Amino acid sequence: MRKRLASRRSFLAATTAAAGILYLGINHMARGEDGQKEKRYKKSVKIGMVQVQGSLQDKFQALKDLGFDGIELNAPSELTVEEVKKASEATGLPVHGVVDSVHWNQRLSDPSEEVRAKGLEALKTAIKFSKDVGGTSVLLVPGRVTPDATYEQAWERSIAEIKKATPLAEELGIDILMENVWNDFLTDPKETARFIDECDSPRVGAYFDVGNAVRYSPPHQWVPVLGKRIKKLDIKDYKTQPEGGNLGAGFAAKLLEGSVDWPKVMDELEKIEFTGWGTAEIQGGDKVWLKDVAERMDKIFAS
Repeated sequence: MRKRLASRRSFLAATTAAAGILYLGINHMARGEDGQKEKRYKKSVKIGMVQVQGSLQDKFQALKDLGFDGIELNAPSELTVEEVKKASEATGLPVHGVVDSVHWNQRLSDPSEEVRAKGLEALKTAIKFSKDVGGTSVLLVPGRVTPDATYEQAWERSIAEIKKATPLAEELGIDILMENVWNDFLTDPKETARFIDECDSPRVGAYFDVGNAVRYSPPHQWVPVLGKRIKKLDIKDYKTQPEGGNLGAGFAAKLLEGSVDWPKVMDELEKIEFTGWGTAEIQGGDKVWLKDVAERMDKIFAS
């Protein structure tokens, strides 16, 4: 009888352990359109971080070998659709999206109608390029508060231009995602959410930059406010600086060595059922550096 009880306890313990492992596996995986399991969090880097000698294909291959799931490019740029597709197909490394490369200089909040028109055309070019290379998004800094653009003016001007691009985004199935940056604009999660909602398109969302948020409020507090608006993540850390110190110096912190409480951030992301891309936006380097970045990102996603 004792042997049977012991056997039953062993069986139950093993079953419980197996169920726990299965749950964790499901918890960190998502099911793709083809029904196959895929990673819940996919790690990527910006193309400018890949300081590896050789062709574009060599850079793609290096990232693939280091365990990255994809890459994010810039557009407009000198890269052609053909060379990007060739590099992606040869290595199996997808391009998940692009960054609008002119949004700081050709601001959608600029007082000049001509400058805004150029910014809008660049955004449309980026949308088309992202679609052509297999991406799903364009990262956009929507505007900036400057002496010639008050907060209210930046709000009105940039929303008006974004709305001119949303029909194309909706037609091609590309998301226009707002990044929170140090531009004195949309520095609060509630304001960011309101801005996105006023763009009035299912294709407009948030590209939440975790490290950039630290200056204004703890990043984990942004997540529940932005909620499902968050479509992708920029992964960087930031070390809070002493009062009067050099604020920019905080970005020198390596991932996991700054002020971001990553377990809290990941817990909040899990609550909103976020899945998808996290892209490192930090100092670049060679294969040794990028390998360290990949390992740190894995630790963040597992925290």
